[in-house]
Formats: sequence, C-alpha cells, structure tokens
Amino acid sequence: MGRSMTFRSTFAAVAGLALAVPAGAQEAGAWRLAPETDLSAMLDCFEAAGQTLVSAHRGGPTPGLPENAIATMDALLMAAPAIMEVDVGRSRDGVHFLLHDDRLDRTTTGTGEAAAQDWPALSQLKLKDNWGWVTPYAIPTLGEALAWAKGRTVLQIDFKRSADYAEVAAAIRAAGMEKSVILIAYSVEQAAALHRAAPEMLLSVSVDAPEDVATLKAAGIPEDRMVAFTGTRLPRPELYRELDRQNIEVIFGTLGRPPRSIDAVIDRFGMDERYAELGKEGADILATDRPREAAAALAEAGRLPKAGQCGVNRGG
Repeated sequence: MGRSMTFRSTFAAVAGLALAVPAGAQEAGAWRLAPETDLSAMLDCFEAAGQTLVSAHRGGPTPGLPENAIATMDALLMAAPAIMEVDVGRSRDGVHFLLHDDRLDRTTTGTGEAAAQDWPALSQLKLKDNWGWVTPYAIPTLGEALAWAKGRTVLQIDFKRSADYAEVAAAIRAAGMEKSVILIAYSVEQAAALHRAAPEMLLSVSVDAPEDVATLKAAGIPEDRMVAFTGTRLPRPELYRELDRQNIEVIFGTLGRPPRSIDAVIDRFGMDERYAELGKEGADILATDRPREAAAALAEAGRLPKAGQCGVNRGG
C-alpha cells in the first residue's frame, strides 16, 4: 500500500471514530481539570506536588481532528489531563470564534480574511486538519468552547487582532469560566489592557528576566495574577527558581515551527523523556504541539497530575 493510501486509511479511521463519538459523549473515561476554588491555587497545588501540566497548542490537533476544534480537545481529554490553548477572533458582525490564522484558507474550506466576514457565512465552513483534509467539523464560537470547557478543562486564550478584550471577558464571566482561563499577553501594554478588562483572571505574561516582573507590577498587574511565559528556546532553571520565590508559575514552550522547535527535536531523536526533565528543571506548564507524548513521558516519570489531585478527576 502506498504512503498516500496509508494516510487516507488512517484519516478515514480517525475521522470515523470522531464522528461515531460526538463531543461530550466520552464522559466515562475523560479527564477533567477543574479548579475547586481559584486557578492560581490549583497551580500552586500542582507545583507543591512536583507535578507538571501540559498545555495543548491550538487544542492538540491530530490527523482527522483539526486545530481549535471542540472535538479535537474532547479527544485529547480521553488521553490526558491538559490545558487547552485556543485562538479567538471576531467576525465582522461581532461574533467571537476559534481560529488561529487571520485568513481562512489554510484551516477551513473558506478563503479570505476571517474578520471581514459575517458569522452566518463563517458558520457554514468546515475545518481542515493540519494535513489539508476537510473534516466534518465547523468553526466553534467562543461561547460554544466556553460551555464545553466548563468543568472539563482550563482554556488558555490567545487573542487575534480582531478580538475585543471586554467582550471576551464578558463571555467568560457569562459562562462561569473566569476561574478556569489564562489570558495570553505578549507585551506589558497588552497585559495591562487585559488586566483592566478582566482583573480577576490569570494572565500569561512574557518574562525573560526577573526585572520583567517588576515592570509588570508597575503597570498594575499583581503577582498573583501572573503566569510567566519564559520562551521556546532554552530552559532557564535559575529564572524558574527566582519566579518560584515570587510564587509565580512558569510556562515553557516546546512548540514552534519544525525542524527547530524543541518538540521537533525531541520527536526526531526519540527523546520524549526530555519533557519530564523540563518539568524537573522547574517548568510548571509545558506548552506543546505534542501533548499526548509529553503527557505520557510526564506520567512515566510520576510528574503528571493524578486523578483526585488538585482539581483533577477522571470519569468512572
């Protein structure tokens, strides 16, 4: 059997399974990652227990299951407890939805700028997986994603240029998810604007050195609302230790474009144990394009959160 035929068969099997088990129907075996009180307290609990969380970049896409799709995230929770990182944009008529690219072409059956179209048109499109195959899944609205995530997982929200901070914050509150989100900021100015819109919610803030924390505090962001994103290139245990002294959890990204991303190097050389080593070096959350493999390596090393611990549970 040729390579393309093998891929087609694999895609058909995965897509068929996803169609057979609709989102939400996998409750019996699914992991749940839900803060009992406050998300910051839950992260403190994991850190105290020496556990490392996985954050699935764009929801953890695999063949037949596209990025930023509810079915994709639902399937991942069958394999491991994971935070879900998603991208939020806004349609011309004011509907917030999940999609990474500014344009529709790569990830949907549509074309053109997503933010320039009204929601009725966007809602008719189908998502493509990362291999270009059209799937049965439609673009989810932010409201649908929040309703699905409540009681299931934590969402890390990456804002596209078209997104409205205040409207997204209002949608999060309306869904009762304000204690189960991390809002992503790439600059001090963006972090300050997000904190004004959602002071009760955690922020992922870029931290390259300890003095960056002081700069963020001067902008009005308290330490207990910060989770420090420390880059995607080199782990820095000495920085992690300083952030730990300030009770700020650390996110380190192994994601990125192959062949140079850490995920790609780990995959190429068969070094999945490196995920557990990064956790031991002080990364509290690993943002990864390989969430299943990272979770398996952490579990083997005894570093993956267990059922009944710090707000993690699994359906019976």
